[in-house]
Amino acid sequence: MTDEHSLYGPLEDPAADAGHQEHPPRVGFFTDTSVCIGCKACEVACKEWNDVPEDGLDLLGMSFDNTGMLGASSWRHVAFIEQERPLGRQDPGLSDLPTGPSAAEHTAEVVADGLRDAPRGGGELGTEPVDLGFPSFELPGAGTGSETRTDFRWLMSSDVCKHCTHAGCLDVCPTGALFRTEFGTVVVQPDICNGCGYCVSGCPYGVIDRRPDDGRAWKCTLCHDRLRGGLEPACAKACPTDSIQFGPLDELRERADRRLEQLHEAGVGEARLYGRDPEDGVGGDGAFFLLLDEPEVYGLPPDPVVPTRDLPSMWKHAAVAASALLAATAAVFIREGRR
Repeated sequence: MTDEHSLYGPLEDPAADAGHQEHPPRVGFFTDTSVCIGCKACEVACKEWNDVPEDGLDLLGMSFDNTGMLGASSWRHVAFIEQERPLGRQDPGLSDLPTGPSAAEHTAEVVADGLRDAPRGGGELGTEPVDLGFPSFELPGAGTGSETRTDFRWLMSSDVCKHCTHAGCLDVCPTGALFRTEFGTVVVQPDICNGCGYCVSGCPYGVIDRRPDDGRAWKCTLCHDRLRGGLEPACAKACPTDSIQFGPLDELRERADRRLEQLHEAGVGEARLYGRDPEDGVGGDGAFFLLLDEPEVYGLPPDPVVPTRDLPSMWKHAAVAASALLAATAAVFIREGRR
């Protein structure tokens, strides 16, 4: 890190900047949320491979989201976001529906016709309701008619540490517990961490956290041990839909650009890439996303900035102020000495 530009401007090779002279290409994650099915296989694989402890099962009153957020014992978090939206292209068989202001009305008609014509009741499977002689109670929303169906869509996304190009957690760590690997990722060494917590406030995404039992910081390592053995991270290996894609970061960015163009051509105008731009406030993320709505909907900051970005200029101003103070003090002593 030789100057302010290399530290907080565009940085193409963070591993080399950290001192790795000969190293493999920078790798990372591209998460395509448009194909995430919320199966949580990534969460399970992450915990199993990295021996991450179980951190409680709490439905939180919000669908099937039992983790709620990333933390010291949740290195992967699959968000479940329910939106009241037209059914549109989300339902199988409706890919030919129009887009635009009339899409919702047309979609409702198609869905209603399909539900009205479809056989109901389960009689062919031997599951016809049986009268047991006492009143039955139907759960809310259990009806099968089109009039009972709510128009909504699920937004599902597997969140993870972003392995920022300019990592605030790495900048503020006083013990060297956080380091940049030869793959360009950021890893915490728990045997060196003293639990000071500076890294927690240094992360613009709120990813890194400390465990209450020992106070040390923990987060995704991008399965550094697997990478060194030539294996892909456990979460990407377990993902059944390839929503989590692993590989060289440059290739992933090209793949993401093509996928975004494909979705835009298909009429999904709200699709966007998050964390892909090397010119953003963290120099681009090593783990970036294709989203189907605003970042805030997924609990992501819209314009993340590494908190230590202004440190070089702050030190320069402090040096100037200190020099002026010393000069003024020296002038006072000189004047008093002459008297």
